[in-house]
Amino acid sequence: MPALQDLRVAVSETEAWVDDVMRRLGWHDRERVYLVLLATLHGLRDSLPQDAAIYIGAQLPPLLRGLYYEGWHPGAHLAAKSRSAFLERIHDSVHRDPGIDVEEAAREVFATLAARLPAGELEGAKVATPKPLHTLWPS
Repeated sequence: MPALQDLRVAVSETEAWVDDVMRRLGWHDRERVYLVLLATLHGLRDSLPQDAAIYIGAQLPPLLRGLYYEGWHPGAHLAAKSRSAFLERIHDSVHRDPGIDVEEAAREVFATLAARLPAGELEGAKVATPKPLHTLWPS
């Protein structure tokens, strides 16, 4: 039974992140929010050097951490060389949904990271983020 309780807690923690992003965006579609959250986390992960990607992944709750690492190929070329490339990648990952302002969505995912990461870890995450993406973090 404790293993199932661990699973329930992991799902609950991940749902709390989805709900936080949903509240920040003012949306009511959890599926859409989930897609934006994962697309932004994957885009961020793939824009970072391997050590930094692992550093940020380690800060996430267990289930979200597993989703963050899904499909990752360490050592692959960094994905986003520019802010527009980063946002385009998110847009592609959410099936080019015209109802999604990907810049706003990315900002709110970054704001959720900022709100949920311990202060010291947050500073490390910001420093590791490529310079073109720094303005997506809340000031």
